[in-house]
Amino acid sequence: MKLLLDENLSRRIVPFLQNDFPETTHVALVKLEAASDNEVWNFAKLNHFVIVTKDADFYELSLTNNDNAPKVVWLRILNTSKNEVLKLLLSHHVFIKEQLENKNKVCVEII
Repeated sequence: MKLLLDENLSRRIVPFLQNDFPETTHVALVKLEAASDNEVWNFAKLNHFVIVTKDADFYELSLTNNDNAPKVVWLRILNTSKNEVLKLLLSHHVFIKEQLENKNKVCVEII
């Protein structure tokens, strides 16, 4: 499972996620830093990424776009350090993978 980190998350955590989420990247690293949500969504869909974000936008898109839609990890957290985001993703990596293996599950919320 590879993650695509939204621009509201630090790209500096990408290397630290590689063991648990190989091929993870950040929107800025794939030239999508100023892209619209739809552009990021389509990139994730075409390249089989799970979108990780702190915004509700991708959750809302997941509700309306079911056809082969990318899965979403919605971090429902306040502004926090990149280290806290990294800890959160790593400590929930098994849960995230288990939840998203369910074909009917399109979004996992981490609070």
